[in-house]
Amino acid sequence: MAYWLMKSEPDTYGIDHLIRDGVNMWEGCRNYTVRNFIRDEMKIGDLAFFYHSNDKPSGIVGVMEIVSEPYPDPTQWDPSSDYYDEKSPKDNPRWFVRDVKFIEKFPRVISLAELKETPGLEQMLVVRKGQRLSVMPVTEAEWAVVMKFAKG
Repeated sequence: MAYWLMKSEPDTYGIDHLIRDGVNMWEGCRNYTVRNFIRDEMKIGDLAFFYHSNDKPSGIVGVMEIVSEPYPDPTQWDPSSDYYDEKSPKDNPRWFVRDVKFIEKFPRVISLAELKETPGLEQMLVVRKGQRLSVMPVTEAEWAVVMKFAKG
């Protein structure tokens, strides 16, 4: 099993939306590194932190599970979508998604500031300056530190 951190703005799609939906497609990733993580490295059964970005405070708000194989992101072909990509051919799609399932909402946000101050998370990608990927791997040790922190 691998671990991930996946960012979304809560007013676009937050953890409460995933609670409501139960399972949903994680759409709109338009970065080739992120695409490769989703398409090539994630596996069914992997766990991911749900991270609210551009929030006050930004931070980890819960856990979700990867529950599907990768498949083409349908929004890349929808001209009414913010994620439309007119250059993505249907026979060789550029962008992929995975379905995620809600697992747990934490009692409070574990803020980016707290993550930066927590021993054992110094190398976690999300705390590194300039790290802006919307999906990134998390080590097993980092996962354990955050989960211990989340449980109080």
